[in-house]
Parts: sequence; C-alpha cells; structure tokens
Amino acid sequence: MNRINPRKLLLSKWTAAHPQNREKHFLVTELFRDEEGTVLEVELQAVLTKRAERLDWQTLLNHAEWLQGWK
Repeated sequence: MNRINPRKLLLSKWTAAHPQNREKHFLVTELFRDEEGTVLEVELQAVLTKRAERLDWQTLLNHAEWLQGWK
C-alpha cells in the first residue's frame, strides 16, 4: 500500500472502484485546510461530467472505494 502525502494531493488522479453515472475518473481540484495548514478535505471533480464532491482526504485511503491513478 502506498502512503499518501495530503499536501501533494492537489491535481492527483483517482479512479472510483465502483463508478456511478459513468463517473469513473476523478481529479483533486482543491484542498481544504485548517488554520495551521493541515489538509482536512479535498474536492474531487469527475472528469466526464465536471461534477464536484467534497470529502475527507482520508477516504482516498480506502481501496474498496478509490484507486490511485486512472485505471
């Protein structure tokens, strides 16, 4: 398992393990930080539909939901 540095997530590519509505490939378009600069959440944007969703960055560690890179 690869370790993920949350500060380097911006513009990283992700694949949904179980795509819905033909949304399979996603790109991290924004990082949300607290006052100390710690990354708390990311915004994922679907490449096909441009729909964005905001989620806790640690959700990306769940390999049952997300795969790193575009597969």
